[in-house]
Amino acid sequence: MFRVAIPARYASTRLPGKPLALLGGLPLVLHVHRLALRSGAAEVVVATDDDRIRAACLALGADVEMTGTAHASGTDRIAEVAARRRWAPDAIVVNVQGDEPLLPHALISQAARLLSDDPEASIATLATPISSREEFGNSNVVKVVADARSHALYFSRAPIPWLRDGAATASVGARRHLGIYAYRVEALQRLAAMPPSALEQAERLEQLRALQAGMVIAVADAIEPPGPGIDTAEDLQRAEAALRREPTA
Repeated sequence: MFRVAIPARYASTRLPGKPLALLGGLPLVLHVHRLALRSGAAEVVVATDDDRIRAACLALGADVEMTGTAHASGTDRIAEVAARRRWAPDAIVVNVQGDEPLLPHALISQAARLLSDDPEASIATLATPISSREEFGNSNVVKVVADARSHALYFSRAPIPWLRDGAATASVGARRHLGIYAYRVEALQRLAAMPPSALEQAERLEQLRALQAGMVIAVADAIEPPGPGIDTAEDLQRAEAALRREPTA
C-alpha cells in the first residue's frame, strides 16, 4: 500500500498559475490527480498553499491539504502533509509533480514497489536511458549513475559517466533521472528537517542532500516512456496535441 502526494504551487516564472492551466479543458493538477488515482494508491492528496488551487480541486472532488507558504520545495510540502495526516514512519508516499499530466500511472506504482521491495532504501526513483549527445550534454537533463545493487551513486547536471577520451554520442550507460520519488515517511521527515547540503547547493539538486546524508536511493529504469512535463506555454500546446492523439478507450 502506498500514498501519493501532489505538491502544487501557483507561482511559476515561465507559466504563471501552471497547476490551473487548462489541458483538454481540465486543470493540469487534476490531470495528475486522476492518473495518480489510477496507480492503485490508497490515498491521493494535492498539497498546496493556494486557495485557487484548493477550490479547483475540491470542485472536482479531489482531496486537498492546505500547507504553509514558506516551503522551499515540494519535498517540504509533502512532509507537512505526512505529519498532518499522521502517516506511519514506514509508510510509503510517492511525490508526483503537479505539472506531469502525461506521466504514465504505471510509473507511480513502479516507484512505490521499487522502494517496498528494497529494505535498504529510504527513497526510490526512476530513470531512462540517454541515447543522444544533445541530451547527454544538456544541463537541464539530470543524469544518474548507480552501483551494482541499483543504488544511486550520484546525480548531476553534468554529463556522467564521462568517457575519458570523449564520446561521439552519449556515454555508454548514461541515464536520465525522472523527477518522481517514493519515500518512506521517516526518511521524508528527516530529509525535510536537514539544511541544504554543499553538493545540493552546487548542483541545485535536492536528492544530493539525501546522498550526502548517507540515505540509500534505489534506481530502476522506467517500465514505460514518460510523457513530457509542462514548463512553458509551448509545452502546454504540445501536450494538448499529444492528448488529442491518445486513444479514447
